[in-house]
Amino acid sequence: MSNLDRRPPARELGGLEGTAAGPVLDLLPGKEVLLGESTRVRRLLPTLGRRLVGAWAFVDHYGPDDIASSPGMQVPPHPHTGLQTVSWLLEGEVHHRDSLGSDARIHPGELALMTAGHGIAHSEQSPAVHPRYLHGAQLWVALPEAARDTAPAFAHHTSLPGFTSDGLTATVLMGSFGEATSPGTAHTPLVGADLDLAAGADVELPLEPDFEYALLASSGSAEVEDAPLEVGAMLYLGTGRRSVRVRAAEATRLLLLGGEPFEERIVMWWNFVGRSGEEITEYAERWNAEDERFGAVVGYDGDRLAAPPLPPVPLRARGRVR
Repeated sequence: MSNLDRRPPARELGGLEGTAAGPVLDLLPGKEVLLGESTRVRRLLPTLGRRLVGAWAFVDHYGPDDIASSPGMQVPPHPHTGLQTVSWLLEGEVHHRDSLGSDARIHPGELALMTAGHGIAHSEQSPAVHPRYLHGAQLWVALPEAARDTAPAFAHHTSLPGFTSDGLTATVLMGSFGEATSPGTAHTPLVGADLDLAAGADVELPLEPDFEYALLASSGSAEVEDAPLEVGAMLYLGTGRRSVRVRAAEATRLLLLGGEPFEERIVMWWNFVGRSGEEITEYAERWNAEDERFGAVVGYDGDRLAAPPLPPVPLRARGRVR
């Protein structure tokens, strides 16, 4: 699911001044956001006080929603630049189409990785006949300068590596965790892992001290070191950790996100990531003019999304936190 906000604020991200110099336990409650006419999500990044975790720049958690009597997810064609989208389903099915000609059905436990690079357009829909529940996360990764103008690409990995130990089943979406490495292509050092904890699990998660990390509770609840983590919230862990202890009294799903702090300063507005306000303005104008930069999504029955009006203030790249 992408950003359908018709009045999106401009986000200035990057730099190291907002990165914790050591371990912390900062709770980031999800902010409920209405996307479109009926879809509600919990936005964890960017949020007040925290804009990035490594190169992870955008995190929406949605569901579980009962969509048995509704069309479910219906996101018309829209553009992206300068980022990767990482789609992760826990329940349901999503039909992805893009301007490269990709046409894929995404299921739980599969990685849908779209690299926007120079520019791409895509749509996301629940199929006409779909499972009753829809539950998952939509994540964006900011691309570094060396990769942000790369040719667009889409990869659908139906099988992902992981491991099981002491009541924990880990699945690696991006990067490496434990002894497992994702087939997804990453352009900065980072990690994304789904952690399925059995009731009563008490585990020590291995971490990289040079990374900053956060844990999102997709379902259930957990105790992270001495801090409670409830469903729909995210706990920022800072840097300098070689491990973190997680305990779950009930069956719980967590999403571990981390990476080297992202030093480059970027501007994020609507579905674009650039390096200046002028770039963002150009992207929006070219999309609305149906410029060839983004291409066209074939097979979607309906109109595409127009870029919303740009904010009345200049867009500038600065800082990681407000």
